[in-house]
Amino acid sequence: MSVKTRFAPSPTGYLHVGGARTALYSWLHARANDGEFVLRIEDTDLERSTPEAVQAIMDGMKWLALEWDEGPIYQTHRFDRYKEVIQQLTGEQKAYPCFCSRERLDELRENQMNNKEKPRYDGKCRDLTAEQIDLSKDHVVRFKNPKEGVVTFKDVVKGEITIANKELDDLIIARTDGSPTYNFTVVVDDMDMGITQVIRGDDHINNTPRQINIFDALGYAAPEFGHVPMILGDDGKKLSKRHGAVSVMQYRDDGYLPEAVLNYLVRLGWSHGDQEVFSIAEMKSLFDINNINKAPSAFNTDKLKWLNQQYIKSTPIEKLMPHLQWHLDQQGVELSDGPEIADLVVEFSERAQTLNELVTVLKPYYQEFEAFDPKAAKKHLRPVARPVLELIKSKFAAVNDWQPESIQAAVDQTAAELDVGMGKVGMPLRVAATGAGMSPAIDLTLLWVGKERAIARIEKALDFISLRESQA
Repeated sequence: MSVKTRFAPSPTGYLHVGGARTALYSWLHARANDGEFVLRIEDTDLERSTPEAVQAIMDGMKWLALEWDEGPIYQTHRFDRYKEVIQQLTGEQKAYPCFCSRERLDELRENQMNNKEKPRYDGKCRDLTAEQIDLSKDHVVRFKNPKEGVVTFKDVVKGEITIANKELDDLIIARTDGSPTYNFTVVVDDMDMGITQVIRGDDHINNTPRQINIFDALGYAAPEFGHVPMILGDDGKKLSKRHGAVSVMQYRDDGYLPEAVLNYLVRLGWSHGDQEVFSIAEMKSLFDINNINKAPSAFNTDKLKWLNQQYIKSTPIEKLMPHLQWHLDQQGVELSDGPEIADLVVEFSERAQTLNELVTVLKPYYQEFEAFDPKAAKKHLRPVARPVLELIKSKFAAVNDWQPESIQAAVDQTAAELDVGMGKVGMPLRVAATGAGMSPAIDLTLLWVGKERAIARIEKALDFISLRESQA
């Protein structure tokens, strides 16, 4: 049987990290087995579902490049189909109308809890006669769950799971307004779409036996299930905003590459030996849902940053540039007024863990900085640096061929004439030219800054020194 998986988020918010990992595992299982991957939007919760949330999910999936073969399929477009199946189950005496009021159900639940019983529907309307049924009155439709026996299924992650039917009640499959409920719609969708494996979070385990019973009532073999453990924060608690970004698109905004995020997510619960870095092609070929860990995984932002830096360093410039360009645009950096970007990326990728950090160190070579780094300026732009900067400024003005050799010669001559060490020249010059205390070799730094911009910035540094002297 060919493999067909699905990712079926509810559009009530952004695409979060846990959902993205579920989508990735489902996508990889399909790709590893030459199967199909379906994107389904479970938007039957009309009060909470929003177009903005749908767009956020789509944006996250597209940014991660988790392309789907079928979809997006919206459940709200399938209401006629759900109504048809509800009528089928009702006609076959496998579902029934329930006229119990909210007040009665609340009282029932309260009494059960006071008696330390598991809250569940007591089946009051389960065996109403035709004479007792008046469909003109408000009612829901409940699935007639078997009272005897057990539901047993082999979870590809958790192993064999058995639930007694007596633990399950007759769940509602259609609300008073006729709209279908989650546990019913997913069964109809998975049946109609031929889904073979359902990979989802383990918070759905309690739903699975209910859904299997509905599959059985419809005469359809349930798909294989794999319930993935939740992702925890590094403190062992459920991952949330207090641990940092949990929205997939926030990771884009924070300067992560989608391939790095996917690589990190695939390792949060799955492994292949001791390998840490996987290309997308390797993930597709090596992924096996039978190797998903049973225990929860802890999210470690430092490790993600390390991994992201590996991708920044190893990604070819032509593939890196579209992502980097997005961040350059966000920060208003225009590349036409500066050196060839590829040259700088090779040099600075060793210094940046995110694309945001990379843009920050690239900025001084393309646009003016507003102020000198306070710590660097305090240490290196002191009155003792004035003669150094004045002399190097005059020597730079005389350089006709602005190349690393001539730049370095001017620096060397300045150190020799003032009889000072290279650090006494290089550090004030570096801070003056870039605004910060860290940069590549001084000749490359000045080459990329450019002659006119370098001289202007030295003048700016001299003005800064003068201001410090006047305030002393």
